[in-house]
Amino acid sequence: MAPSERPYAVAEAIAPKVRRVLARNPSPFTYTGTQTYLVGDGRDVAVIDPGPAEAEHLEAIVAALGAARLAAICCTHTHRDHSPAAAPLAARTGAPVIGCAPLTLEDDGPRADAAFDPDYRPDRVLADGESLRGDGWTLTALATPGHTSNHLCFALEETGALFTGDHVMGWSTSVVSPPDGDMSAYLESLIRLYERKQDTIYFPAHGPAVENPHQLVRGMLGHRRSRERQIQRQIEAGNTRVETMVPAMYKGVDERLWPAAGRSVLAHLIDLERRALVLRAGEEWRLVAAS
Repeated sequence: MAPSERPYAVAEAIAPKVRRVLARNPSPFTYTGTQTYLVGDGRDVAVIDPGPAEAEHLEAIVAALGAARLAAICCTHTHRDHSPAAAPLAARTGAPVIGCAPLTLEDDGPRADAAFDPDYRPDRVLADGESLRGDGWTLTALATPGHTSNHLCFALEETGALFTGDHVMGWSTSVVSPPDGDMSAYLESLIRLYERKQDTIYFPAHGPAVENPHQLVRGMLGHRRSRERQIQRQIEAGNTRVETMVPAMYKGVDERLWPAAGRSVLAHLIDLERRALVLRAGEEWRLVAAS
């Protein structure tokens, strides 16, 4: 959609018990922007992924609450397009911040600190399978590490909706960036969602709702396995460094996305290394010879 057609700073009813407020932060990584969800249509509601701490977006969330009490501010993870508005929203409403754990990276190697919200301070961290309840709604946390180690999805038990954050999106695959991003964990989390037959629709933090979730997840698993084979073929062809693999593998993709693609390629290589399919020597990678 053109910018003038995007319903920024407006609460839209998109499903039973679910409204959406779109933040004005479009980019190649956020699509049309971060979608903040308000869950519940009774005396109290929950907010999922309050988004960036932008005044326009914050005012729109507060206006959407109306007379309802904000019972919880829930974050799927702590990238800066998801959690920074949690603190000012809590200050405005008195609501607790409940959801994913804070994320502190202690690795000394290449990392993505700039993408994380260092000020996120939850009042309560939800464990896998733990639920929040309000007037006519129940949200259950599902641990889905991979995109980040602290990533959660939230299941709305009454309707079969699953809020997937950045774990599953219909418009793009999720970036998995080591050292915190972990391809092995990401694939395990995808399998976990695929096995959940009770989820009938996904609401991601970016892009349209996913109305065929199991078909999409099956395709995503196939896509990741295809990427593995593609990487192995690249090594066979002599492209043994990530920076030479990416241009060959992502032809036709916006070059602004190549650095992120390189992080996902590295995540795949680390996963293949754990499975004893490739070996690393500095920045070079080679295949393990079949015995």
